[in-house]
Amino acid sequence: MAIKKIVLGKLLLEKNVITQEQLDAAIAHQQSTGEKLGKALVSLNYLQEKKLLQLLSEQLDIPYVDLKNYNFNPEDVYLLSEFHARRLRAIVLKTADNRILVGMVDPLDIPAYDELSHLLQKPIDIAIVREADLLEAIDIVYRRSSEIISLAEELSAELTDTNFDIAQLATGVSLSDAPVMRLLQTIFEDAAQVNASDIHIEPDEHILRIRQRIDGILHEQILKEIHVAAALTLKLKLMGGLNIAEKRLPQDGRFSIKIKDKNFDVRLSTLPTQFGESVVMRLLNQSAELLKLTQLGIQEAILNKLLKIISMPNGLLLVTGPTGSGKTTTLYGLLSRLNTEENKIITVEDPVEYRMARINQVQIQPKIDLTFSRVLRSILRQDPDIIMIGELRDQETVEIALRASITGHFVFSTLHTNDAVSSIIRLIDMGAEQYLIATVLRAILAQRLVRRICHNCIEEHTLTPIEESWLANIRGFVYAKDTFKQGVGCTYCHNTGYKGQIGVYEFLEVTPALAEAIRKNNSFAFNEIAQKDPQFEHLVINALKLAMQGVTTLNEIIRILGEEAINIPLPPQPITVA
Repeated sequence: MAIKKIVLGKLLLEKNVITQEQLDAAIAHQQSTGEKLGKALVSLNYLQEKKLLQLLSEQLDIPYVDLKNYNFNPEDVYLLSEFHARRLRAIVLKTADNRILVGMVDPLDIPAYDELSHLLQKPIDIAIVREADLLEAIDIVYRRSSEIISLAEELSAELTDTNFDIAQLATGVSLSDAPVMRLLQTIFEDAAQVNASDIHIEPDEHILRIRQRIDGILHEQILKEIHVAAALTLKLKLMGGLNIAEKRLPQDGRFSIKIKDKNFDVRLSTLPTQFGESVVMRLLNQSAELLKLTQLGIQEAILNKLLKIISMPNGLLLVTGPTGSGKTTTLYGLLSRLNTEENKIITVEDPVEYRMARINQVQIQPKIDLTFSRVLRSILRQDPDIIMIGELRDQETVEIALRASITGHFVFSTLHTNDAVSSIIRLIDMGAEQYLIATVLRAILAQRLVRRICHNCIEEHTLTPIEESWLANIRGFVYAKDTFKQGVGCTYCHNTGYKGQIGVYEFLEVTPALAEAIRKNNSFAFNEIAQKDPQFEHLVINALKLAMQGVTTLNEIIRILGEEAINIPLPPQPITVA
């Protein structure tokens, strides 16, 4: 296939798509920025990208391929390396009849076309693709799975029972020389590429499992080279400053790494198991912007109440939910609203997950007895206006937090409970005085994270018998058959049907009636008053609203909330879709 040689500017003028003045301005812009002419025209808003691609498709007599709806075959894609795909802005779409169809951002780039022909060593046909879609597709399709297997085999060949040299591994050889570091680097790159929040390295009797948590769900890769587990664990311990000789006790550490120009803090945890040490790493992207409250999915009514609560001069706000429900992200979002030069903010965390300017953040270090309670006793002398405590873990921490709230400070903290109402019982069980809770507690925000439906493969969903039975437990809930959606799975969501997460929230403001129930230690009355409050909406109700809006699936709500929908009363007003 020979590419037709056309002059883009002349073509666009002939088609009356742009004016001569716009072309001259785009050429000047091109000369100052180095962009190609088509991109310059789009950047200056003289031409819509879709219109440009359609015009080139017609003029060159080549197809336009929408990559968002394209099912890639990894074997075909890997005919071109990721390096060349990014550099040449091209991706292999399919092979057939000894020819290769290649998607290109700029089919007029003759040098790129010639290089592709040389690299692929077969006749190629060209399709035109959108650049943003191409870059997203490259990030998704070029996973490191095969590279991880290859490096694991290489490392396994070098590490035998007779030549395993701890001293050599401990010297910190460069990434390019040490197979163990190249393997770790590849594992980290793969995790960063799919936005994994955690990496699990789990040795079994005959295999090694490497699992990544993506949007709250673990995805597994199995390596047969079980011998590499010890080398990976050892190197990670060295990076995290842990005791490499101690294999019988759990250890915690942290280190920082840079992956493709992004800085990550890695929280490291080791645990002795039957077949070796299990290692879990939490990846905290320090290069990512902190999410704003409006990006978390908090309903407008709840957000307005939250902003009113945190503007108070003193009190306690609790954010509750299980591990991994986004509590810390919510707290940081609240603190960012209050982070002004007038407010002195101190946080006590284990660990400090995100660094924020102007805020004094304290990292708990149990090894040197720098505990929550010890830090809290000291920071009250630091004249703070606002205190954030990572977690209320014991009676002493709870008492200090309550007394800090009553002495003129506003305190934020988290608690591990299933919902807002049960948080009061949890506080009392931890030894907190009821009169203190009733006096200082302003509100409780309970939350979960649910996966979003992938917008690229969303379609209508027919309810299963299990889902219908689950909905029947919600008294009075009426729904139409075509209310709910699902994702069928595509390349962009790794065939899961989901992409990204959003919060589901339950907000309970402590009214005088609720405070009186707390003071009398009457949990039954507290629950009754909360449930009858017209401003209070249960987690299930707010989750159902997201499902009815097509944001998430009913199956995802059942997975997250389980049996919690049983006998949940509907609010006085019908559930409506905003």
